Amino acid sequence: MKPSARGWTTKHADGLGPRGTFSASFANGMDYSVEFTARAIRDLDALYEEVNAIESLAAARWFNRLEKAILGLDHSPRIWPKARESRQAGIPLRQLLFGKKPHNVYCVIFTIDDARRVVRVLTIRHGARDEARPTELR
Repeated sequence: MKPSARGWTTKHADGLGPRGTFSASFANGMDYSVEFTARAIRDLDALYEEVNAIESLAAARWFNRLEKAILGLDHSPRIWPKARESRQAGIPLRQLLFGKKPHNVYCVIFTIDDARRVVRVLTIRHGARDEARPTELR
Protein backbone atom coordinates (compact mmCIF):
# COMPACT_ATOMS: atom_id res chain seq x y z
CA MET A 1 0.00 0.00 0.00
CA LYS A 2 1.39 3.37 -0.96
CA PRO A 3 1.38 5.82 1.97
CA SER A 4 0.57 8.85 -0.14
CA ALA A 5 -0.02 10.04 -3.67
CA ARG A 6 3.58 11.15 -4.15
CA GLY A 7 4.72 9.94 -7.52
CA TRP A 8 1.20 9.35 -8.78
CA THR A 9 0.96 10.60 -12.34
CA THR A 10 -1.72 12.78 -13.86
CA LYS A 11 -2.65 14.21 -17.21
CA HIS A 12 -1.37 17.58 -18.43
CA ALA A 13 -4.02 20.31 -18.37
CA ASP A 14 -3.98 20.62 -22.16
CA GLY A 15 -5.18 17.03 -22.39
CA LEU A 16 -2.50 15.74 -24.74
CA GLY A 17 0.89 14.16 -24.29
CA PRO A 18 2.41 12.07 -21.51
CA ARG A 19 1.10 12.14 -17.99
CA GLY A 20 2.84 14.53 -15.64
CA THR A 21 3.82 14.04 -12.01
CA PHE A 22 1.43 14.84 -9.20
CA SER A 23 2.66 16.29 -5.94
CA ALA A 24 0.90 15.40 -2.71
CA SER A 25 2.20 18.50 -0.99
CA PHE A 26 -0.42 20.98 0.06
CA ALA A 27 -0.60 24.64 0.98
CA ASN A 28 -1.10 26.01 4.46
CA GLY A 29 -4.66 26.22 5.68
CA MET A 30 -5.97 22.97 4.20
CA ASP A 31 -7.73 20.79 6.71
CA TYR A 32 -6.67 17.31 5.54
CA SER A 33 -4.10 15.70 3.33
CA VAL A 34 -5.38 13.25 0.71
CA GLU A 35 -3.72 9.84 0.45
CA PHE A 36 -4.35 7.09 -2.08
CA THR A 37 -4.16 3.35 -1.51
CA ALA A 38 -2.40 1.29 -4.13
CA ARG A 39 -5.82 0.08 -5.27
CA ALA A 40 -7.08 3.66 -5.75
CA ILE A 41 -4.02 4.47 -7.84
CA ARG A 42 -4.61 1.34 -9.95
CA ASP A 43 -8.27 2.35 -10.34
CA LEU A 44 -7.27 5.82 -11.54
CA ASP A 45 -4.67 4.44 -13.93
CA ALA A 46 -7.21 1.99 -15.38
CA LEU A 47 -9.83 4.73 -15.68
CA TYR A 48 -7.32 6.99 -17.43
CA GLU A 49 -6.74 4.27 -20.03
CA GLU A 50 -10.44 3.35 -20.24
CA VAL A 51 -11.57 6.88 -21.10
CA ASN A 52 -8.66 7.23 -23.55
CA ALA A 53 -7.47 10.45 -21.91
CA ILE A 54 -4.11 10.26 -23.70
CA GLU A 55 -5.77 10.89 -27.08
CA SER A 56 -9.00 12.70 -26.32
CA LEU A 57 -8.96 16.28 -25.10
CA ALA A 58 -12.52 15.98 -23.76
CA ALA A 59 -11.65 12.78 -21.88
CA ALA A 60 -8.48 14.36 -20.47
CA ARG A 61 -10.47 17.35 -19.22
CA TRP A 62 -13.04 15.04 -17.62
CA PHE A 63 -10.26 13.05 -15.95
CA ASN A 64 -8.63 16.24 -14.66
CA ARG A 65 -11.96 17.34 -13.17
CA LEU A 66 -12.23 13.96 -11.42
CA GLU A 67 -8.72 14.39 -9.99
CA LYS A 68 -9.56 17.90 -8.84
CA ALA A 69 -12.74 16.67 -7.14
CA ILE A 70 -10.80 13.94 -5.33
CA LEU A 71 -8.09 16.34 -4.21
CA GLY A 72 -10.87 18.68 -3.07
CA LEU A 73 -11.59 16.21 -0.28
CA ASP A 74 -8.90 18.07 1.66
CA HIS A 75 -11.58 20.60 2.64
CA SER A 76 -14.72 19.43 4.48
CA PRO A 77 -14.69 15.74 3.53
CA ARG A 78 -17.68 15.13 5.81
CA ILE A 79 -20.03 16.91 3.42
CA TRP A 80 -20.10 13.70 1.36
CA PRO A 81 -22.62 11.00 2.31
CA LYS A 82 -21.83 7.73 4.00
CA ALA A 83 -21.04 4.94 1.55
CA ARG A 84 -23.36 1.96 1.38
CA GLU A 85 -20.29 -0.27 1.79
CA SER A 86 -19.79 0.97 5.38
CA ARG A 87 -22.01 -1.70 6.88
CA GLN A 88 -20.23 -4.63 5.22
CA ALA A 89 -16.75 -3.19 5.76
CA GLY A 90 -17.42 -2.47 9.43
CA ILE A 91 -15.74 0.93 9.20
CA PRO A 92 -17.15 4.38 8.48
CA LEU A 93 -16.79 5.06 4.76
CA ARG A 94 -17.84 8.07 2.74
CA GLN A 95 -18.39 8.46 -0.99
CA LEU A 96 -17.83 11.27 -3.43
CA LEU A 97 -20.08 10.87 -6.46
CA PHE A 98 -18.62 12.37 -9.62
CA GLY A 99 -20.09 12.64 -13.10
CA LYS A 100 -23.42 13.00 -14.83
CA LYS A 101 -26.38 10.75 -14.19
CA PRO A 102 -27.48 8.22 -15.23
CA HIS A 103 -24.59 6.58 -17.08
CA ASN A 104 -21.35 8.32 -16.18
CA VAL A 105 -21.20 8.50 -12.38
CA TYR A 106 -18.11 7.35 -10.53
CA CYS A 107 -17.97 6.64 -6.83
CA VAL A 108 -14.83 7.55 -4.88
CA ILE A 109 -14.86 5.65 -1.59
CA PHE A 110 -12.75 7.09 1.21
CA THR A 111 -12.16 7.15 4.96
CA ILE A 112 -11.44 10.09 7.22
CA ASP A 113 -8.77 9.87 9.92
CA ASP A 114 -9.38 12.90 12.12
CA ALA A 115 -6.44 12.15 14.42
CA ARG A 116 -3.96 12.30 11.52
CA ARG A 117 -6.03 14.80 9.49
CA VAL A 118 -5.95 12.45 6.49
CA VAL A 119 -8.53 11.50 3.89
CA ARG A 120 -7.61 8.08 2.51
CA VAL A 121 -9.02 7.23 -0.92
CA LEU A 122 -9.65 3.48 -1.05
CA THR A 123 -11.14 2.88 -4.49
CA ILE A 124 -12.76 4.58 -7.49
CA ARG A 125 -15.59 2.63 -9.13
CA HIS A 126 -18.25 3.17 -11.75
CA GLY A 127 -21.52 3.88 -9.97
CA ALA A 128 -23.34 1.07 -11.78
CA ARG A 129 -21.05 -1.59 -10.33
CA ASP A 130 -22.04 -3.70 -7.35
CA GLU A 131 -20.92 -2.59 -3.91
CA ALA A 132 -17.23 -3.00 -3.21
CA ARG A 133 -16.37 -6.06 -1.15
CA PRO A 134 -14.55 -5.49 2.16
CA THR A 135 -11.38 -7.00 0.65
CA GLU A 136 -11.43 -4.25 -1.99
CA LEU A 137 -11.48 -1.55 0.66
CA ARG A 138 -8.05 -2.06 2.17
